[in-house]
Amino acid sequence: MLSSFRRAFLSGVVLLAPLGITFFVFNWLVLKIGGSFKTKVFFFIPRDVVSDPKLALFWNVTATLIVVFLVTLLGFLSRYFVAKYLWSIGERILNNLPVVNTVYTSVKQIIGTFSSQNRAVFQKVVLIEFPRKGTFAIGFLTSNSKGEIRNKIDMPLRNIFVPTTPNPTSGFLVMLPVEDVRELDMSVGEGMKFIISGGAVAPEWKPEDVKTIEQPSDAP
Repeated sequence: MLSSFRRAFLSGVVLLAPLGITFFVFNWLVLKIGGSFKTKVFFFIPRDVVSDPKLALFWNVTATLIVVFLVTLLGFLSRYFVAKYLWSIGERILNNLPVVNTVYTSVKQIIGTFSSQNRAVFQKVVLIEFPRKGTFAIGFLTSNSKGEIRNKIDMPLRNIFVPTTPNPTSGFLVMLPVEDVRELDMSVGEGMKFIISGGAVAPEWKPEDVKTIEQPSDAP
């Protein structure tokens, strides 16, 4: 019974310890930091208002929160600059290592291709006959041909980016008639994985997954 009571008491202490420490720290911040710095933080407010005993707790707490905010902001800024400096050093080291620099540069370019900004350029994954009839390639629909090209050809064309494998940051821009472009159901991310893996990673597809895809506008 005494052993059970002791364990229960220790469990209660463990549960209350974080609350007690939090209260102690907050009380120390309010009385020591807030009380000491409130006249300096609120220098633009008349001293008799800041020193009013009725408002002492308010000014102490407010001054403490301002100091905590400034210290936190300093911590964020220092962490950002230190991390950025260390990252730049590590990147310089990787760029100077033979063989490693080639792999690192390629991976960095691939990650850049997967960024939201670049992925937004690719509207749909398409299948086209490229580089010749009877040979198919995966591409990404980027836009419809407009301006001079659209008017010179006098027919609606689709701008298709055909990336290379396994590095999709380079490729070919081909402009094809609408009827020569087959839109696929896979997402842009799945299409990228398919290309980077050399066709080894193919997304799953079921006939019931087919969805009606809105055709891009043909307006010049």
